[in-house]
Amino acid sequence: MEYNVISIRPFIGARNFERSRNFYRDLGFTEISLTPKMSLFQNKKVGFYLQDAFVQDWVDNTMVFLEVENLDQIYRGLLALNLGTKYPHVKLLPIRVEHWGRECFLHDPSGILWHFGELK
Repeated sequence: MEYNVISIRPFIGARNFERSRNFYRDLGFTEISLTPKMSLFQNKKVGFYLQDAFVQDWVDNTMVFLEVENLDQIYRGLLALNLGTKYPHVKLLPIRVEHWGRECFLHDPSGILWHFGELK
C-alpha cells in the first residue's frame, strides 16, 4: 500500500501539563492549544501532541527520535538552556557515537526520552 504522507505526530503524556508546556516552549517548539488538556507543539513541519494525561508505564516507555542537522550545535544549545535547573527530573546526556550516526538524550519533566540524532 502506498501513502502520500504529510506528517506523523505522536501523542505524549505529561505528569504536570503546565510544566511540560513550558519545557517544550523553552525547547523552541510553538504551541497551538487545541483543548484545555491537549496542545500541538511544532517546529517547522515536525510536531507532536502533548496531553494532560499521565500513565506511568506509558510515559516510562515513550521515546521520540528527532533527527537534526548539526548535532554539536543542538547539544550546545540544549546545554545553554540549563533545563536541569529549571525543570525537576530533566536530564541531558552527552553525545555518543553509534554505527548509524550520533545522538544525545534528553529526558523531559515527565521522563519521556528524547533522542536528538544526526544520521550518517
